[in-house]
Amino acid sequence: MELRTPIECKSLRDLKVGDLIYVTGEVITARDLAHTRILEHLEGGKPLPFEINRAVIYHCGPLMKFDGKWKVISAGPTTSARMNEMTRKILRYVDCMVIIGKGGMNVEFGGKGVYLSYTGGCGALASKYIKNVNGVHWLDLGMAEAVWVLEVEKFPCIVTIDSSGNNLYEYVKRKVDDNYKRLNRTQYDNLKFI
Repeated sequence: MELRTPIECKSLRDLKVGDLIYVTGEVITARDLAHTRILEHLEGGKPLPFEINRAVIYHCGPLMKFDGKWKVISAGPTTSARMNEMTRKILRYVDCMVIIGKGGMNVEFGGKGVYLSYTGGCGALASKYIKNVNGVHWLDLGMAEAVWVLEVEKFPCIVTIDSSGNNLYEYVKRKVDDNYKRLNRTQYDNLKFI
């Protein structure tokens, strides 16, 4: 399924954990410092230089090269859990949003968003899906922490937290825990009969 930006909020309800999604359109990168500044603007009633409502935010600190224009060298995801608390607060200010990252999040989207995973360690491959750099904001934060507006085409992701709160990471953790308990029980039972 292809997901185009800006996001249609109602389309997020159709996405289910495990779905393969291709994102096309503008994606905004944001890491820790960018999230902090976004919140300062929102809470202070100051306008943002980019649109976050119905946006796709990519937890990414891209490696960029300037040669007359900006070019993305690598754009792998960063660990999203660091942005849990800030994302909860940002969700109050938007109708809906999509987040791309790695490692999952501990956030209840309340029907306002989904979390998509892109494979860590594949930053050079990710750059192949980025067709243009449409802008950069807050470069004073540094290259990795600045907000880059990237135009992507068919950027491949997997839905790992859907708008209903289903969470692939939690499901896998439960299965691993259950298997581990069963394995330990079996080993213990076998020892009793020796």
